[in-house]
Amino acid sequence: MAERPRILIVDDKLENLISLETVMEGFEVDFVRALSGNEALAKALNNNFALAIIDIQMPGMDGFETVELLRQIKHCEILPVIFVSAIYKEEFYIIKGIETGAVDFISKPIDSRILRGKVKVFLDLYNQSRELKSLLEEKQLLNEELTIAKDKAESAVRAKSLFLANMSHEIRTPMNGIVGMADLLGQTNLDAEQRDYLNIIQISGKHLLAIISDILDFSKIESFQVEIEQIVFNLRFEMQEVIHLLKTSAAEKKLDLEMEFDDKVPETVIGDPLRIKQILTNLINNAIKFTTKGKVQLSIEFISQIEQELTLKFSVTDTGIGISQEAQSRLFKSFSQADASMTRKFGGTGLGLAISKSLCELMNGTIGVESQLGTGSTFWFTIKLITLNTPAYQQSTSLNQENEQFKNWNILLADDNKINQKVAATILQKAGMQVILASNGQEAIDRYIIHQPNAVIMDIQMPEMDGLEATRQIRKYELQNHIHAVPIIAMTANTTVDDKKACWEVGMNHFITKPFDGKYLINIVERAIKENQ
Repeated sequence: MAERPRILIVDDKLENLISLETVMEGFEVDFVRALSGNEALAKALNNNFALAIIDIQMPGMDGFETVELLRQIKHCEILPVIFVSAIYKEEFYIIKGIETGAVDFISKPIDSRILRGKVKVFLDLYNQSRELKSLLEEKQLLNEELTIAKDKAESAVRAKSLFLANMSHEIRTPMNGIVGMADLLGQTNLDAEQRDYLNIIQISGKHLLAIISDILDFSKIESFQVEIEQIVFNLRFEMQEVIHLLKTSAAEKKLDLEMEFDDKVPETVIGDPLRIKQILTNLINNAIKFTTKGKVQLSIEFISQIEQELTLKFSVTDTGIGISQEAQSRLFKSFSQADASMTRKFGGTGLGLAISKSLCELMNGTIGVESQLGTGSTFWFTIKLITLNTPAYQQSTSLNQENEQFKNWNILLADDNKINQKVAATILQKAGMQVILASNGQEAIDRYIIHQPNAVIMDIQMPEMDGLEATRQIRKYELQNHIHAVPIIAMTANTTVDDKKACWEVGMNHFITKPFDGKYLINIVERAIKENQ
C-alpha cells in the first residue's frame, strides 16, 4: 500500500497546531508538527512533504526566513507552502510571502472551508504527481526490460542466422557435388540398368535438396532474412522456363502441362523472378503430385494497373484428387498438409505452401485455393509488379543448345572444393566455354590478371583469401589500370540477405546458389557477359 502523504504544520503555539489538525480532520494524511523554524528545517531534511502550512510570526526565525531556508533543501525546492498569519493582512506582506516562495496566504482566524478547499487542491496535485512519477518509473522499468529482451532477441537472431548460414554452406556444398555429378553422369552412355540406378540417385538427391531448401527458406523467413529483389525481367520467358523445367515430371505421369498468358499482361516487368518461380514451382509440383490423369494448367491474368503498379493473378489448376473444405483451412500453415497420410504417400515437409504464402505477402499479394474432393483444385496468388514502357527483355538463347559464341569465352572459375570445380567446369566446357581454374582468392586474382577472362565465377568461402576480398582486389586493379570491369558471379552455398548484400557491396554482378542447375548456370554466365558488352 502507498505511503500516506505528509503535511508539515509549523507554529510556535501547540494549540494552533492542534487546531489546524482538527480543521483538516478526515484527509488521508499524516501531520508532522514543528514548533519553530529550526525544528521545521530539521524535519524537512528527513521527510518528503505534500504541503507545508507555516505561521509567519514566530520567535527566533519567522516564517519568511524558514521558507527561504527550506528552498535550499533539494527535495523542498518546489514544496507548496501556505502562509498563515493573524497580524499581516496588508498587501505588502502578502506579496512578500509569495516572493519568498509561498503559493498562498491565509489570514487568521482561519476559515475552515477555505483552508480545507485549498489543502484538497494541493493534495490532489500531489497524489497525481506521485501517480505520474510511479507510472514513469514503471515505464522506465518496462523500457529497460524491453531493451534487455530486444538485445536477447537480436542476439538469438544473429546466432540463428549464423547457424543457418553455416548449415546452408555445409549441406549445400556436398549436395552440389551429388546432384551436379549425377546430372553429368546422365549425359554419358549408360545401359538400361545403370540409367535406372542413376535415376533413383537423381530423384532421391533432388527430393532431399527440396526438403533442405524448404527448411532453410522457412528459417530465413522466420528470421526476416528474405529480401525481395526488384530487377527487370521478361515474365513470359520466366514462366515458359518453369513449364519447361516441370514438363518432364508431368510427362512421366502422362499429364499435359499447359500455360495461358493473358494478352493484357506486359512481358517486361520489375520484380523478383526467382521468388515468383519458387512459388509456381511449388504449386505446379503439388498439382502434378496429386493428379493421376488429365492436365495441369498455369494461367497468368491481368487484374488491375494504377500508374506503373501492376496487379497480376497466377493460377495453377489441376484435375487431381481435390481437397476437402476442412483440410483447406490447414494448407497454408507451417508443417501442415491436408492429412497425415499425404506425408507418408507423397512426402514433403509441409512447408512449401507456408513459404509460398510468406513470399506472396512480401510481394504485397495474397494466396488461396478453390477445391472440391474429386474434382481438382485451383491454387492462385496475386502479386504486385512494376511495368515498364521499354522493349521486351531479350531472353538468352536456348539452354539446350551450344552457342557458337561461347567458344570464344574464357571463364575464370574460383572454388576450393575440387568436386564443385569439376561439376561447374564440366557444365561450362560442355557448353563450349574455356575454363580457367583457381583454388583460392589469391590464385583468382593472379589468373584474372594473366588471362583477362570474359567472366569470373567466384566462390565466397575459400582459404588464404575469400571471394569477397578477391573481388575487392580485382575491382581495385581494374580501377587503377583503367580496365573495363569484368562481370563477377558469386557462386556460394550461403544464401542469406546479408550474404547477398556483402556480394553487391564489393562489386559482384550476379549471385547463384549451390547446388545449381547446369542450364541456369550457363544462362547466368551468358546474361552477365552480354550485359557487360
